Amino acid sequence: MNDIWWQTKGEGNCHLVLLHGWGLNAEVWDCITPELSSQFTLHLIDLPGFGRSGDFGALSLEEMTHLVLAKAPDKAIWLGWSLGGLVASLAALCAPERVQALVTVASSPCFAAKADWPGIKPDVLSGFQQQLSEDFQRTVERFLALQTLGTESARQDARKLKSAVLALPMPGEDVLNGGLEILKTADMRAELANLPMPFLRLYGHLDGLVPRKIVPLLDAQWPNSQSFVFPKAAHAPFISHPVEFCQRLLALKQVII
Repeated sequence: MNDIWWQTKGEGNCHLVLLHGWGLNAEVWDCITPELSSQFTLHLIDLPGFGRSGDFGALSLEEMTHLVLAKAPDKAIWLGWSLGGLVASLAALCAPERVQALVTVASSPCFAAKADWPGIKPDVLSGFQQQLSEDFQRTVERFLALQTLGTESARQDARKLKSAVLALPMPGEDVLNGGLEILKTADMRAELANLPMPFLRLYGHLDGLVPRKIVPLLDAQWPNSQSFVFPKAAHAPFISHPVEFCQRLLALKQVII
């Protein structure tokens, strides 16, 4: 039977589920788990098909979310980075009684650009899918480099992301393509407008994948949510600014407990 890799650590009085982004795995959180484990009980997951959860093929967003929900604690803060933000958001919609707060990091309810919406141009995402079949390794490395572009610690941050990828077996091409398909097609802007739990959205000012232009648009569409933009961060603010990132989570915990 296929199973998701799941690790629980820490002894805090509040559960925190951490969901990584496309192509990566739970090793990406290593830079903040020492700080957070004294304040939270952490649930570190390799999403189905990624890292140590490699016995899955490509899944839909719904299938991925329900697999994670099946193993998650009864009540927790759910934090999702990038693609993981879509999984965490759908969990909040499907099981709001189990999600104490939702935190999305460098994520968008609609990653693909549309006429009235800033995002990744569809031909860019399609290009990544085409390139995966031509040069698998290089395509993943290029995507990782995009996530840190422009930050003061870009090279160091990119190395951390790459080491997280290389620490474990690479996802299959079908899984990576499936993840890109989710990023191309998901649009949860309307559904997330009236979530009953606290909703914190964290962004990087220099993010080339989730443009900061979406922040005021969502502030208006989702008036019950809160947003914060890390001024010198890109797509991985928890790596480039771990102290400030953890401070945001601890402040949220104070509101909940």
